[in-house]
Formats: sequence, C-alpha cells, structure tokens
Amino acid sequence: MIGGLFIYNHKGEVLISRVYRDDIGRNAVDAFRVNVIHARQQVRSPVTNIARTSFFHVKRSNIWLAAVTKQNVNAAMVFEFLYKMCDVMTAYFGKISEENIKNNFVLIYELLDEILDFGYPQNSETGALKTFITQQGIKSQTKEEQSQITSQVTGQIGWRREGIKYRRNELFLDVLESVNLLMSPQGQVLSAHVSGRVVMKSYLSGMPECKFGMNDKIVIDKQSKGGSADEAGKSSGKQSIAIDDCTFHQCVRLSKFDSERSISFIPPDGEYELMRYRTTKDIILPFRVIPLVREVGRTKLEVKVVIKSNFKPSLLAQKIEVRIPTPLNTSGVQVICMKGKAKYKASENAIVWKIKRMAGMKESQISAEIELLPTNDKKKWARPPISMNFEVPFAPSGLKVRYLKVFEPKLNYSDHDVIKWVRYIGRSGIYETRC
Repeated sequence: MIGGLFIYNHKGEVLISRVYRDDIGRNAVDAFRVNVIHARQQVRSPVTNIARTSFFHVKRSNIWLAAVTKQNVNAAMVFEFLYKMCDVMTAYFGKISEENIKNNFVLIYELLDEILDFGYPQNSETGALKTFITQQGIKSQTKEEQSQITSQVTGQIGWRREGIKYRRNELFLDVLESVNLLMSPQGQVLSAHVSGRVVMKSYLSGMPECKFGMNDKIVIDKQSKGGSADEAGKSSGKQSIAIDDCTFHQCVRLSKFDSERSISFIPPDGEYELMRYRTTKDIILPFRVIPLVREVGRTKLEVKVVIKSNFKPSLLAQKIEVRIPTPLNTSGVQVICMKGKAKYKASENAIVWKIKRMAGMKESQISAEIELLPTNDKKKWARPPISMNFEVPFAPSGLKVRYLKVFEPKLNYSDHDVIKWVRYIGRSGIYETRC
C-alpha cells in the first residue's frame, strides 16, 4: 500500500510529510524533487519509478501531491485516493494553495490520520469526516453523536447522515446529455454517440429509499416477455434505448441493478451525480447540416450552409452556433443569412453564425462569398469540418424517466408527498459535418 504522502510547493519545498512505512526514507522526498519537480524535461507521466520506488503524483495549480510506495500497488486506487484527498481539502478550506495548506497544516495532518491507516485508505467521504473533524479540531461528542459517527465510519451509509429534516421534501432530477457526431458531406453518419449524466438534488427528510426507472431496452424486453399481454402492449408502445455502458454513484445497490435492472439507492443530501452512461444506437440527431462549397477560380469561394432541425415543432433549441472554417489566405468575406447574426472572425479563420432560438422541423441557411489572396502554395485547402453548438430541451439518446419513487417508513411520508422535478437538456459535444 502507500508508504508515504508528501505535499510540495512549486519550488519543491515540502509542506506536508507523512511516512506510513519503514521502507520509505527521507531520501524519497529529495528524489521526487530532483527527478520530477526540478526535472530538465517536462515529466508527462503521472507515475515515476526512481530506484525501485514508485511516485504517483497529481498537480493542483502550483501544488504537487505525491504518494510513494515500494510495493506493487493498484495504481488506479492510489490516484483515486489522491483525487479524493484533493476533494476533501477543497471541501474544508476551498482552493488548494500554498497559503491555505500552511494555514491548515494541523487540520491536514488530522485528516490524513483519519483517511489513511498504515498506508491503507479508509473513510474519505467529506460528509462523514465533517461530523467529527472541524476547522478548530475534534469536537467533544455526545453519546448520540458518537453512535452516529461510528455507523458512518464503519461504512454503513457514509454518504448521508441521520436526522436530516426539511419542511418540504423535494427531488430534482436532470438528464444531461452531450451528443457527438461526425457526418460526411453527403449526409452519411460516420460516427455518433451520446454521453449522458443523471444529476440529482435531493432535499428529503430522514433516510429515504429511492427507486429510479428508465426506458432501458433490457427492462422493457423483460416486461413484454414476462408480463401480461396488457403490460406488453403498454411497454412496447414506449421507445426503449440500448445503454452500452454505465457507472453509478456508490449509493446505488449494484446487486439489484444486475438482477432486476432497477436503480435502488439511499440518496446523499444535496447535489450528486447518480449515474453516467453512453449510447451509440438509435440516436436522435437534433440538427442536420447541409454544406455546399464551390471554388470559383483560385481567388474566390462560394459557401452555402443549410441547417435543419429534426425534432418536434413544439420544442425550441437555444444557443445555436455554427462555425464555418475559411482558408488561411482569406482577404474578405461577404455574408448573407436568413436568421440570426453572422460574422467573419479573421483571428479564428472562421465564419461564426449565431441563432438565439430555433423551433423544430425548421430550416435556415447562410450564404457567403469568400475572397482569397493569390498564393504560391500548390496544396489544396484541406476543408476542415463545419462544427456546431446548441442546446435542446430533450435527451438525444431517447432516454425517458419512467418512474421516480421515494419510500420513508420511519417518518411516515409517502411518495405522493414528495415534490419531484425532471428536466432534460441535450447539448452538442463534438458535432461536425465534413464539407
């Protein structure tokens, strides 16, 4: 496991030093400073091996965090710990800077005593740590608080404390998706995928149990096979999506997801990311870009770009921006657009066309005449792809929230007493069309 942890400033001076194993000596501190921080060439790898000692480091602004070990450890686990340590320090005293570390060095040593035991990572949940470690030091605890701390430290539910109460029980769920596309000039999809996140904000009293369901293809197929004819008809009417891969917050019971494909969890208090997922099939492409580029001699280009919205007319897309690249030897551009504003930006070698809003099943176009300076370069213009940015009020993957249920038997409030809000936002990732 981890033999030692060192925190350096940009000069290589040690701000925090904690050695957990006897096989790590003080010379390890100097080895990292000389070979990594003061190295003549930039060290790109986050793992450095020096004299049979492995140094795993992350950098935050001008601060270096280095974990040292002589054993064959799991590198992913060490980096997970270092990033968690950064998150914990940020939660306690904000920005990780030299001044903040010097001002809070007693607190950092206190945190290291709790988070690492003989080089083995222990409880690193900020919510659990904050119940018994404060800026001033360790609080004197009542018996009730001590039992609460024990249950959190032993890892029963480290992400949520007991005794939370709200006047109004509310649950906010955001489905945030980023759609990525590469399309040929003829309109053929060369590659497309959607990366999505389900972000929740929960303001619920007590220790509620939540169940979240979506139109996952496996679930709907199971229901249509195993359920009654009536249920099969209902579920087959819903569009289902095939999720390629997904990751969950630690609060989700993975055993239930594997067996029943139901997402069951006790939610953390406040904002958190419940899951991430990726899909590659049956993606709804919000916009189609149709480019037409015509070369008129060697000193002129005619460009026409049509964009078509491919969603319900009742919905509105916002923050639409189309970037049309221009050659390096462009001397002047004349632009005519039907909707929005277009401007040639010489510094970016592109025509930027902005539209505030656009309804579904509409189209708009832009025409431009590009004047070119004569050049001796015989190479043809590479024609970089036309890129597009936008925001739409639906999930391009087709994901739908089928249900979101809350159970809290102890405090005697039911699912109907909880106010729920669901929002879908689809944004462009790398959305390009070759021209």
